[in-house]
Amino acid sequence: MANTFKCRFLLPSLHIEAILRETTVSRRKQRLQSTKDSARLGDAYGATLERIMTQGEEKAKLAVAALTWVCYSERPLEVDELCHALAVEIGATDFDPENTPLMSTLLDCCQSLITVDEEESTVRLIHFTVQEYLCAHPDLFSKPHSMLAEICLTYLNSQQIKNLPSYPLPDHQSAPFLAYSSRYWGTHANRELSNRARALALELLNQYEDHVSALLLLKQELHQALIGAIDTSPLFSGLHCASFFGIVELATALINSGGCEANQQDCLGSTPLSWAARNGHEGIVKLLLHWGDTDPNLPGVDDLTPLGWAAVMGHGGVAKILLERENVDSNRSDKHGLTPLLWAAAQGHEGVVKLLLEREDVDPNPPPKNNNMTPLCHAAAHGYEGVVKLLLEREDVDPNFPDENDIAPLGYAAAEGHEGVVKLLLKQENVDPNLPDNGDRTPLGWAAMRGHEGVVRLLLERENIDPGRADKNGFTPLGWAAGEGHEGVVKLLLERENVDPNLPDNNGATPLLWAATMGYAGVAQLLLERRDIDPNRPDKQGLTPLGCAAAGGYEGVVKLLLQQENVDLNPREGAGLTPLACAACQGYEGVVKLLLERENVDPNLPDKNDVRPLGYAAALGREGVVKLLLKRQNVDPNLPDKNGRTPFARAAALGHEGVVKLLLEWKNVDPDRPDKDGLTPLGRAAAEGHEGVVKLLLERGNVGPNRPPKND
Repeated sequence: MANTFKCRFLLPSLHIEAILRETTVSRRKQRLQSTKDSARLGDAYGATLERIMTQGEEKAKLAVAALTWVCYSERPLEVDELCHALAVEIGATDFDPENTPLMSTLLDCCQSLITVDEEESTVRLIHFTVQEYLCAHPDLFSKPHSMLAEICLTYLNSQQIKNLPSYPLPDHQSAPFLAYSSRYWGTHANRELSNRARALALELLNQYEDHVSALLLLKQELHQALIGAIDTSPLFSGLHCASFFGIVELATALINSGGCEANQQDCLGSTPLSWAARNGHEGIVKLLLHWGDTDPNLPGVDDLTPLGWAAVMGHGGVAKILLERENVDSNRSDKHGLTPLLWAAAQGHEGVVKLLLEREDVDPNPPPKNNNMTPLCHAAAHGYEGVVKLLLEREDVDPNFPDENDIAPLGYAAAEGHEGVVKLLLKQENVDPNLPDNGDRTPLGWAAMRGHEGVVRLLLERENIDPGRADKNGFTPLGWAAGEGHEGVVKLLLERENVDPNLPDNNGATPLLWAATMGYAGVAQLLLERRDIDPNRPDKQGLTPLGCAAAGGYEGVVKLLLQQENVDLNPREGAGLTPLACAACQGYEGVVKLLLERENVDPNLPDKNDVRPLGYAAALGREGVVKLLLKRQNVDPNLPDKNGRTPFARAAALGHEGVVKLLLEWKNVDPDRPDKDGLTPLGRAAAEGHEGVVKLLLERGNVGPNRPPKND
């Protein structure tokens, strides 16, 4: 019989042992996932639990407690947190740190069902299937949340914790379990409240204002920006705490015991009603509103009223309860000027929006103080179609009302690409699709700039749309789309006969120039397919599409432009540089090759300083470009700039040995030609200390090493 029992759990446990033999977490997961027979896996976990329960009463008790924490804690516990939690003896008035078990003991007692995540230093189950198995067998744990609440409360009520000062807060090492128990005892108690947990909770709450856990709760819950508002006296009462966690039974007991004030404000100015509304605790809200003279409009953090908090968090049930009160101010704004309706619309809480709009006294168009956005603007900007629909059903909602930057709801929806909202707004007869913002950018301009093809298509379907309207910078929708590389939008706009593809911005840059500058070959191709396109139109600085494409090294765009019969191959850019010179400067060999394949490209055309493409390539050490240029029969390597320096002299002066070698191989190169200062290439190289170049020149018989400078 003993052998039969042993075999019954030994075979399934082999699966667990095989998993645990894997050396990494990833391999353990793979081994677990490869176990397709869930029944066998369940048998393996069941057998492991049998082994846990038969290893001795104390070890089994410790293992069950550890598994309970790992399964039901509100967040993963760190190693020291779990060990201290397991050291708590429920109901004890003192905490004994010597009762803390070692982690190695826990791992042994739990038969390796739990492990330590090395990266996070937290304790977890070896796989999610363990949790599924344990939670599927609720008989394994008796009222787990109630037990965890009792442990947390016992710890907080211990003399050691009571003696801790709130300022400065104790560090984690001195009280590892303090942060978790302060923040989550109420969460566990709200799920299961035993009589013992109730008594322990009331013991804590009756002394809560002076307890370190009050400050720890606030510090973990509040935004970092508000932490500084907590002074040395939190004034966070037991009723505030019970309302925060939503435990009606505890709040009722505190109220009935006397000493509580309905409108008492904590250090942040929040009342118990504010905390209950913020966290969505309908039972507490009802309780507080029926008790005494509770003021439902008292503001708290950021001047938010309880109704404001319900709107922010989307707690429709709480909002409904509050709105049933005649004395609730449904339009009261916070310190940012945001009303409950604005908050609900901005967060997309349709239920709360609907409740608020049912109130006759609610203003559906309230702009806040600072940024002047209406509820409709907020909803449109976030794409909340349901909220937009609810607002538009109100006759007194103005769909064109803009914010302080004159951006209307349609502008926001178009800019963010919310097609559904755009459709809803365009159905309104009084919506102006051309309404510009303070930068004169229309909804179509915003959609084109962001590349929202669907929105652009919807707007272009409107007969009264102006597709060519420019903003303050002169950018038309086509200009924006071309400059951002949105081919689909460009195509849609070019299908309109009344769109001028050559319309420049305030700097004279056309859509084609922007496409060339950014290297958007697809956009450039679409534009060049238009018969009325001007491929040579420069901006105010004299920059042409071909020059910009060459300067950027965009071979695809250069190819497209060179295919145009009327393209100017030798335009002078702002400083007089040709496209060939621009490409030579940057060393874009592919572009240089494309340009040199055209016979009518002049490779000797100088800029304002008489520097030619070869001169730039030589001065910058672009050997590949120099090779390409020297292959052209009409390239003159001896043409000087206005200072009398030839390409050879420029390369020598800057120490580009490779270029010097290439030029020395050229029959017509004069390696000894002096510049206007009388300095030869050898003199320049020597003065700059370029030994390699000096050596190359001295090897030439036609270089005079003793030639003095002209001014000597």
